[in-house]
Amino acid sequence: MEQPLKNIRVLDLTRVLVGPFATQIMGDLGAEIIKVEPLQGDESRSWPPTLDKGESGYFCSLNRNKKAITLNLKDSRGQKIIAQLARNADVVMENFTPGVVKKLNIDYESLSKENPSIIYCSISGYGQTGPYRNKKAYDPIIQGITGLMSITGEKGRSPVKVGIPITDLVAGLYSVIAVQSALLYSRETGKGQYIDVALYDSMISMLTTMAAEYFATGSAPGRHGLDHAHRVPARAFEAGDGKYVQVAATNDAMYSKFCSILELPQLIDDSRFNTNLKRLQNRDVIMPIFEEKMRARNSDEWLRLFDDAGLPAGLILDIKEVFQDPHLSAREMLLEIDHPIAGAIKQLGFPYKFSLTNPRVNSRPPLLGEHNEEVLSGILNYSKEEIDNLKSSKVI
Repeated sequence: MEQPLKNIRVLDLTRVLVGPFATQIMGDLGAEIIKVEPLQGDESRSWPPTLDKGESGYFCSLNRNKKAITLNLKDSRGQKIIAQLARNADVVMENFTPGVVKKLNIDYESLSKENPSIIYCSISGYGQTGPYRNKKAYDPIIQGITGLMSITGEKGRSPVKVGIPITDLVAGLYSVIAVQSALLYSRETGKGQYIDVALYDSMISMLTTMAAEYFATGSAPGRHGLDHAHRVPARAFEAGDGKYVQVAATNDAMYSKFCSILELPQLIDDSRFNTNLKRLQNRDVIMPIFEEKMRARNSDEWLRLFDDAGLPAGLILDIKEVFQDPHLSAREMLLEIDHPIAGAIKQLGFPYKFSLTNPRVNSRPPLLGEHNEEVLSGILNYSKEEIDNLKSSKVI
């Protein structure tokens, strides 16, 4: 089975999370990814969680389906190799601090002279322009400055960050969308282009309904904790066994079913609650009634009743429970691959299922510099003597 990006070569100058996440997606879809690391390696190679024999689970989770080479980019010979690889690539991805690639002579202007059709994507915290351009970025900082933290957490309590590095992941996804769009344009016109993706912009674009609330009212939305901001009832309730059941009755017909299941028929036509707008206005009145009722049965009983009624419902699971869920297995969202040092390692599966061109794991996460000779000799026709000279000079 062929893969959709099988004829695309990506020169991956990224590190740590956002860039490696983006290039791994392209690698899963068949692109040839040449990951360029400093001689000491991507710093995430030493980050926990630690697998067998000291290999980093963090690094392995973001770097499968890649060939790894090492280069000293402060050396002109290393910069020359980047230029040569760019001539033979379709895409360049980088996530250095703005301005660094220009100092290294591997910026878009320099590499597009080598290959005018190159697509060059820069990912940064705040973008290549604007007053925050040179500020250091970190996922929680971006979560805070884009308003995400202000709407996350419980009402009347401190803001809370999302439990995954959501700003990096969303920016990585946008990068893939942008690059693939530019590839389509390039195939039609032969023209390459520069792409500027910022974690900041990416999270601003995610505000969607919360921004719409602000635009409509002029007031900043607040935190709602387990409650939905605009629908009642749509939240997690503690059941009698201490587990939390999420259920969403997001229109009046579903609200009627919900009340019937909770044996509260008197609330269906109650003038305080018979429309969603009224339920929103009287949330503080109706929620304690629902909470008390939900503690009357165990979680599995509630799930059975809600499922039978066709109401969206589910438990709040911890990560261990998630990976024991039979649906996850049925959807092939857990993979296992062999690693020469760490042994069998677990990996997340692919969140898209194609009818003809499915993603797959073609290669495990690479060892540091594992493909130096393969890339330099196979793509750039370097001789063994030239490669040995680069090694002894600490260019690779």
